[in-house]
Amino acid sequence: MPARIKKLAWDETDAMLTPFTWLAYVYVRNQRIHLEVEDMNIIDELTWRGAINQQTDAEGLKELTENKSISLYCGVDPTGDSMHIGHLIPFMMMKRFELAGHHPYILIGGATGSIGDPSGRKSERQLQTMETVQANVKSLTQQMQKLFGGSSNISFVNNYDWLSKISLLDFLRDYGKLVNINTMLAKDIVASRLDVGISFTEFTYQILQSVDFLTLHHEHGIQLQIGGADQWGNITSGIDLIHKIDGADEQVYGLTIPLMLKADGTKFGKTAGGAIWLVAKKTSPYEFYQFWLNQDDRDVVKYLKYFTFLDQAEIADLEQTVEKEPEKRLAQTRLAEEVTRFVHGQEALDTAQKITAILFSGNVKELSAAEVQDAFGKAPSVSVTSDPQNVVDLLVETKVEPSKRQAREDVTNGAITINGDRISDTAFEVDPSTQFDGQFVIIRRGKKNYFLAKVQQQ
Repeated sequence: MPARIKKLAWDETDAMLTPFTWLAYVYVRNQRIHLEVEDMNIIDELTWRGAINQQTDAEGLKELTENKSISLYCGVDPTGDSMHIGHLIPFMMMKRFELAGHHPYILIGGATGSIGDPSGRKSERQLQTMETVQANVKSLTQQMQKLFGGSSNISFVNNYDWLSKISLLDFLRDYGKLVNINTMLAKDIVASRLDVGISFTEFTYQILQSVDFLTLHHEHGIQLQIGGADQWGNITSGIDLIHKIDGADEQVYGLTIPLMLKADGTKFGKTAGGAIWLVAKKTSPYEFYQFWLNQDDRDVVKYLKYFTFLDQAEIADLEQTVEKEPEKRLAQTRLAEEVTRFVHGQEALDTAQKITAILFSGNVKELSAAEVQDAFGKAPSVSVTSDPQNVVDLLVETKVEPSKRQAREDVTNGAITINGDRISDTAFEVDPSTQFDGQFVIIRRGKKNYFLAKVQQQ
């Protein structure tokens, strides 16, 4: 019988175990997680967290997970070279199943990614070259392995390994014959596209995903597929195919996750600056940390349930702080800590918190050049030479100020800081070589308007 999680906490030190407490230890990104276990079914846990949208057989799945450790899978197509925070939702689910004693498989769609999933789209996808798809497969696999840790009980598979070996005749005879066109047309993923049109390529996508489930069921004993709400049609198609081949009593199940919406009705994960990525080169750990830190009070408890491993008692306490002391933003801080640590590790979290504290105090001189890049990566940027320059000329040249008159006025009034120092002398010379390894000059106008001047390297 699989273990049930009662309490989970990050623990980097040894702990004394008592005879009255059963503790388990797992490692995520080389960070030890401390688990206290109780008899709680994983389905009950997910229900409390609001993480279940639809199930093909709720009672059957709960009974199955009560009585045995199961294998399950979730897939991601390599449509890009990085995952974003939207991908965290299903993969946090996979991690919860693993911690509860089950065996998740993560499928990278090297084959289906070359076709294009019509789910949730109003138009055809632009086909990528096979070279691009395979490069994305490699990148996503590395990200997943880093995210979940090498010691995790999680396996990785690529559907290119089996789908690429099926001939056209085999596809039509072995699988196409078992799929009813009327049933396919009734699926939302197809029906929603009939008015605008859908290619035969994308039309057959659900058959390919069905073959994935069938193959994984036969070769690895996988009994459950998890996906986003838009994957319901694909998941049920897979179950139908398995039942036609292996019999109606075959125990296979599907579970989808609710569409994540913010309190204002907009889609979660979208910002004015674009997507929030899970790789540091696209979204720095500091930017990632800030994203979670700035969540709305109306959303933060929901996100604590979805994206952290905190127990019910701690989340309930944090919910109280949102109601009684919202100005302290304790729940947002805890959320940002937990998710940043999970995705980027403790060292990156420490750096993000350091940058946050420094920027709050305004003492940017304490930042390293690398930390400046992280902190101001999305701030308005300009280019300057390495030569010393009068502050007024610099402000006008970089378009921080519209004119020399305005620049002189702001400098005289103390509205301009250079590298953390307030400048009030219009004759001041800015020497880019003096700080941040000669790479940057940080300009601030007023209290909040930062500009990053990147020094041209000769």
